[in-house]
Amino acid sequence: QVQVAESGGGLVQAGGSLRLSCVVSGSIGGIDLMSWYRQAAGNQRELVAHITRGGRTYYVASAKGRFTIFRDDPTNTLYLQMNTLEPEDTSVYYCAADQSGFRTWGRGTQVTVSS
Repeated sequence: QVQVAESGGGLVQAGGSLRLSCVVSGSIGGIDLMSWYRQAAGNQRELVAHITRGGRTYYVASAKGRFTIFRDDPTNTLYLQMNTLEPEDTSVYYCAADQSGFRTWGRGTQVTVSS
């Protein structure tokens, strides 16, 4: 089972950008689905975007047009480019890898957007 580790979070002003990274311990090309989730304080964890093994992407409405999910197979890294950030984007962001029916979560990285 693979392991994943996120990085790239931080404090940014509204309108700014951040790029989150998720390094996969094994081959990212062998993973069925890779996703970014987020969880704000007091809220449930929610999907932000995912990318299939074939490269098809999906975004929730709040992320569409502002966030881009992509991966770099040679470095086994998943990314989330976040632009035009809003205070409502403040959350802990988690990477998840689905492989053969098993899901692996990272520990998360905090993103804080100030107004």
